[in-house]
Amino acid sequence: MAKKTVATLQGKSKRLTKAIKMVKSPKSGAYTFVESVMPPEMVNEWLSKK
Repeated sequence: MAKKTVATLQGKSKRLTKAIKMVKSPKSGAYTFVESVMPPEMVNEWLSKK
């Protein structure tokens, strides 16, 4: 039964990309990491935003 569930989930899954960028905090000046999961087409647009 578990194999059937896994096979069903794999068939309906979408291709996603996890993007990580460093952002400098205006308060402390330290760098933080911002993560986001999105379709591959949106990665360049998201990375170019400030």
